[in-house]
Amino acid sequence: MAGKADIVDQIADSVEGVNKRQAGEAFDAVFQAITDSLKGGDKVSISGFGTFSVSHRKEREGRNPATGATITIAASNNAKFKSGAELKRALN
Repeated sequence: MAGKADIVDQIADSVEGVNKRQAGEAFDAVFQAITDSLKGGDKVSISGFGTFSVSHRKEREGRNPATGATITIAASNNAKFKSGAELKRALN
């Protein structure tokens, strides 16, 4: 599994004149921009790669598996990702 450090290393190696610190800052900036857009209610579409969006889950009732008691599960927002055509082709 590739982690952030592996991706930052790949960026630094593939872009001439960019060191690991700069690559890490760029990586962080991209993901912060995506997060900020999603927080603002916007979708983020990266052509060929995919689309990030926010999915809202309503408050609902569930059961505690240990006791069987009914509990209320709070409403929440979740990030959703749908891959684009080029990414799908690359994986298949």
